[in-house]
Amino acid sequence: MTAKKTGVLLIQLGTPDSPSRGDVARYLREFLTDPRVIDIPFVARQLLVRGIIVPFRAPKSAKIYKELWELGNGVSPLMTYTEAVKKLVQERFDASEDVTVELAMRYQNPSLESVLERMRKAHYDQLIIIPLFPQYASASTGSAMDKAMDIIRKWWVIPEVKIVSQFYDNEGYIDSIVARAKEFNFDDYDKIMFSYHGLPERHVDKVYDDNLCADHNCEHEVSEDAKFCYKATCYATTRLIAAKLGLSEDQYVVSFQSRLNQKWIQPFSDDIIRQWGKDGVKKVLAFSPAFVADCLETLIEIGDEYNELLIEHGGESVQLVPSSNDHPRFIDCVEDLIRQRLPM
Repeated sequence: MTAKKTGVLLIQLGTPDSPSRGDVARYLREFLTDPRVIDIPFVARQLLVRGIIVPFRAPKSAKIYKELWELGNGVSPLMTYTEAVKKLVQERFDASEDVTVELAMRYQNPSLESVLERMRKAHYDQLIIIPLFPQYASASTGSAMDKAMDIIRKWWVIPEVKIVSQFYDNEGYIDSIVARAKEFNFDDYDKIMFSYHGLPERHVDKVYDDNLCADHNCEHEVSEDAKFCYKATCYATTRLIAAKLGLSEDQYVVSFQSRLNQKWIQPFSDDIIRQWGKDGVKKVLAFSPAFVADCLETLIEIGDEYNELLIEHGGESVQLVPSSNDHPRFIDCVEDLIRQRLPM
């Protein structure tokens, strides 16, 4: 039996083309005008982003991205690691399986438009789309799926399409983080933090039809109606990692970073770091499992800014556990996600 010709599309969030002010501004405009990211009416969103946020934020962000590029030897670490994942996953499939792996960014380049146009011309029998976000959120996975399907729905011929909505409980993904963690001696640290990217509370509230996220026991279980609640799956991810590391619940905290105001998911990572410093905590080991590739939010926000914040309040250091990046077990994860969706 001849294998179905399969195109696999890996989607990452995106990165500016360079740390220049102009490229950073273009990236921020595309990112922040996405209605799934800032979910307010169109005119208000455009005025807020183009008139206030980007003009004031782009110069500062450009300096931060320059630091990030220096850590990545002149290129975006997110791009470097994601391209490596694409290459390594492709190597897991031989020619007889007829699987081609592509990579696109939700924002900026390589763009979804250009990559999907190449895939359209390849005449695949089926497409497998994998947004590289372990825990579903409308602002990440939802946005990537929305954009990809908006492009594909305009095609005259639409092949079979399969989408991976989330993979927080995939064993390869969990094992890749556990393997990174085992590079460190836990006895050297006073506190352990699992820090996830934050979301406005209203984003997780929208998951539920008739009540609020706060009405659910998301810190302790993933119920049927909470299986796509970002907060619930973040806590579930932590439990899976902690179980493999032999950590009890009193040995770590789950928190959320990158907040813009007080109406985001709590507890806030920066508040915890600040309080730990005041309480005499010296060394912190920090995970950031929402990111499969190290990026600004891991290398700069946690590895640099949180480290400085702890020192400022009396501590000594925050050590970042690297993301899955191109770890072999994460490559196993992506391969597994693909093979589960190939014809038997």
